[in-house]
Amino acid sequence: MLEQISDSVVRWADGFGLIGLAIVSATEAALQPVPPDLLVLPMALEAESSFRLFAIFVTVTLFSVLGSLIGYAIGLYGGLPLIEKWAKPTTTAKLQELISRYGEAGVFLAAVSPIPYKVLAWTAGAGKMNIRTFLLAGVFGRSIRFGLEVAILGFWGEEFIQMLEDPLFWLLVGILTILVFVPLNSWWRGLDVSNEQHPR
Repeated sequence: MLEQISDSVVRWADGFGLIGLAIVSATEAALQPVPPDLLVLPMALEAESSFRLFAIFVTVTLFSVLGSLIGYAIGLYGGLPLIEKWAKPTTTAKLQELISRYGEAGVFLAAVSPIPYKVLAWTAGAGKMNIRTFLLAGVFGRSIRFGLEVAILGFWGEEFIQMLEDPLFWLLVGILTILVFVPLNSWWRGLDVSNEQHPR
């Protein structure tokens, strides 16, 4: 079902270029589940100039952050009861703990990572996090995430695609993933304070 929705949204937005990218970026950061990466990656590969790459980067970053303001307002005025209807309780609890422990650094980490940005925005709004801090961390986090995507595929697209065809590349990726994922997964699980509060 989600794949069908993603395909429909991407096909629709692709016909509108940067405007479509702006709409998907803003709405994903507030409500809908389709990530703008599905548009950023092919657009960066097909970009014919550095200016076009810069336009893609600015559009996706700016409108993702602007859209997060809507998500922040949803959390601010809807509160946790509304969030719990749309987000997994475990994810919400971990994001609350992430923001509580690390503040703007937590928002930055979530903005760079695959964690749903809208859930982060809802949680930050519900917790009445300082909005300037939220925006600043979001700008830095989103800039790094989308900047890397645009730069790698825009400037080294062909080389990157050739690397994907090399079995050695996937072997190195697998090893690196294990080295990074194991401690990162342990850290992420450690953010779930429910088990500490309710021991068996």
